[in-house]
Amino acid sequence: MKKKSLLILMLTVLSVFLAGCTEFNEPIYETSEGFWNKYIVWPIVSLIVTFKELLGTYGFGIIAVTIIIRLILLPLMIKQAQSSKRMQEMQPLLTGLKEKYKSKDAVTQQKYREEMQKLMTEQKINPAAGCLPVLIQMPIIIGLYHAISRMNATPEINIGNFLWFELAAPSITLAIVAGLMQFAVLRTGPAMDNPQMRIMMYIMPFMIIIFGTFLPAALALYWVIGNIISIIQNIFIYKPFKKKEVVPVKTGGKKK
Repeated sequence: MKKKSLLILMLTVLSVFLAGCTEFNEPIYETSEGFWNKYIVWPIVSLIVTFKELLGTYGFGIIAVTIIIRLILLPLMIKQAQSSKRMQEMQPLLTGLKEKYKSKDAVTQQKYREEMQKLMTEQKINPAAGCLPVLIQMPIIIGLYHAISRMNATPEINIGNFLWFELAAPSITLAIVAGLMQFAVLRTGPAMDNPQMRIMMYIMPFMIIIFGTFLPAALALYWVIGNIISIIQNIFIYKPFKKKEVVPVKTGGKKK
């Protein structure tokens, strides 16, 4: 539990550090100083501008860069999804262990941890494996989010419209679409037996809608495109429209 809390803390600190919160609403230029600006934000801005020149609008530029980044990250995201699916298949066995060692005394709990570790080793599952892709992709995703915001704050860049949406201004419509897409991502993802995770499934889309109502529509567009890619990924990995009971993995090797 302590290791899990430490990992969450590290990810949080890293997110805040990389997000460059103090410069979030400042213009971005090629001469902007700092590692984050020079090697993350500005290259993403340059890529969006390049695709804008090729495709005609910043809206299409943002869509193109979002797709490229998500395709680059796709192997990591598939690995993360497969890890989640594998853990889902393990839930009946883990629940059985909890029931077997339900006593809260130190000896029983130590035995429970040993048996759980043994089970994970037998099945060649690393519970932390799903966290590594998140850690790796976080700077890129935050960088894209940050680049769009700072483009909006740069006087020389007029990100204009996409369809009938003014990308520099909030759009309630795009915010709602982004929220609905997030809900679809969660619904097509792995089954959630944990009541707390179910609650989060309904909270996250509302959070995106709330943020989208006062953030630039360009960010909501990024969320929409990213979530569409996630839905397609989930459909291929989890096959949500073919509802089947989770078949628990078999334990134990060959007897000697």
